[in-house]
Order: sequence, then C-alpha cells, then structure tokens
Amino acid sequence: MTDYCQYCKIAGGYGKLIEETSYWMIFLAPSQRYLGTCVVALKKKRSNLSEVNDEEWDDFVGIVRKMENSVAKLFKPDLFNWSCFKNAAFRKDSTSVDPEIHWHFIPRYRKSVLFCDMQFDDPDFGHIPQPIARRVPREVMNKIILEIKKNF
Repeated sequence: MTDYCQYCKIAGGYGKLIEETSYWMIFLAPSQRYLGTCVVALKKKRSNLSEVNDEEWDDFVGIVRKMENSVAKLFKPDLFNWSCFKNAAFRKDSTSVDPEIHWHFIPRYRKSVLFCDMQFDDPDFGHIPQPIARRVPREVMNKIILEIKKNF
C-alpha cells in the first residue's frame, strides 16, 4: 500500500472499514449515492490485475459472494456493478504515478429503498453509475456497516 491510496489507509482514509481478510480490506464508500456502495482494496501493492496471485483472487471471490449475499438480503438491489478503476493515482502527481488495485462494489436499484428513514434512489439505473457524491450522516454510515457485517 502506498501513502496515496485513498481507501487503504485506515487512519485518515476516506472509507470506513467493514472487514478485512488476509489479502483485502472492505470499506464502506464515503458516498452512498448507491446504497451499500463499498470499496474492496488489495492490501499488497499491485499496479495491474495481472499481478494479483491465485490466493488473492481466491480470497476476492469469497468477498464477492459475501458482499453480494449480504447486501442482497439487506437492501434487495436488482443487480451489482463491480469496477476496477486506477485513475485516481494519476490525479496526484503525474511524475510519480503509482496506481493500486481496488474494486468498487455498487449495488443498483430499480426502485427506491428506505433505510434509517432516508430514501435512496438510483436515478441512473440501467446506465453507468455517475460519480456524484451523496454524503449521509455518520450514524447512518455506521448502521449500514453494522447491517452489512451482520449479514456476512
């Protein structure tokens, strides 16, 4: 992990740690535009997916199952988007680019979901998720984490 990775750094990072395995850390994303959005970050420095070893991939498959099953029980999304973008590394300093592998887990909803007296809509359902932030109160973030963990 480098000092730049916005999710890996537990102290001062953007996400709220949900769980970690031997190879990955699961964070609740700071934006909940799509309810239950998380980031799964590889603990070891890898710049490309081709560098991920078999043990890391096997562990990731288990995480995919846990995340999808947990969030399906909890919020009943219609589908899950997974994306691996490493573009943020290029925003800091183009002379010392050091991308890291992390996956965005984005549940998608055809209908509104009510959670903690808040309504969550997915206005982009059926299209590429938009990078528009939606911050929710800390208490709601903590409740989302507790409920996801409970369903693991």
